[in-house]
Amino acid sequence: MERREVRKRIQFFGRVQGVGFRYRAGYAAESLRLTGWVRNEEDGTVTMEVQGDESSIDRMLQMLQQDRYIDIVDMDIKNMVLQEDERSFEVRY
Repeated sequence: MERREVRKRIQFFGRVQGVGFRYRAGYAAESLRLTGWVRNEEDGTVTMEVQGDESSIDRMLQMLQQDRYIDIVDMDIKNMVLQEDERSFEVRY
C-alpha cells in the first residue's frame, strides 16, 4: 500500500505555550520523519505546518495530546499544498 504524503496547517488552542509544546512537536516530527515547522502566536495559540503520511501525522498529534503539561482543547486543521523541497522540521521563534 502506497503511503500518500499530505501537508496540514494546524492551529492549536488550549495550554500550548510555556509547556514545551514546540520542542515536543520537534522531537515527535523527527522521530516520525515528518517535515514542517511550529511557532507560538501572539494570541496564545501555536501554529504548525506538518508534512508526511497521514498515519504519522495522526501519531504525532497523539504524542502531543498525551503529554501531561500540554492541554489541547481544540485544533483548526486545514489541508495545504505539499512543499516538495522541504527536508526537516523547524522550531520557529
